[in-house]
Amino acid sequence: MADPNFSWIYLVIFLAIPLARIIPRIIARRKMQNNPTQQREFESKFDVYRKPQMETSPEIKEENLKKDKIVLRELNRGVNTFEAIQKNTGMSGKELDSILADLERDGLLKVVQKQGLLGPKIELYPTDKGNF
Repeated sequence: MADPNFSWIYLVIFLAIPLARIIPRIIARRKMQNNPTQQREFESKFDVYRKPQMETSPEIKEENLKKDKIVLRELNRGVNTFEAIQKNTGMSGKELDSILADLERDGLLKVVQKQGLLGPKIELYPTDKGNF
């Protein structure tokens, strides 16, 4: 006798899990097209990969903030590497380096050197004085 072919089980397993996540999203989007007030509810349920944004008042804008305040804000958001701060703020390396040196000198920033898998890592943390 021939062995029964159970390859359909793999098809069910590998398709059922993604479909179980996709189908509720599709249904929610169709409902949302008819009722725009459900858009906020939909985003809170399914858009978990969005970066949290800092709530700011209308009168506080990035143009009005000094560059050191922009760097401190990024540190308070949890960004703790030089490259990530540079990417988020769009500052040049020399400019950011001088700002970080000033913040460290003023006691608003703490520099921690750790040993990583690929060599030493430098992490930046705001101090109690630097939290706002």
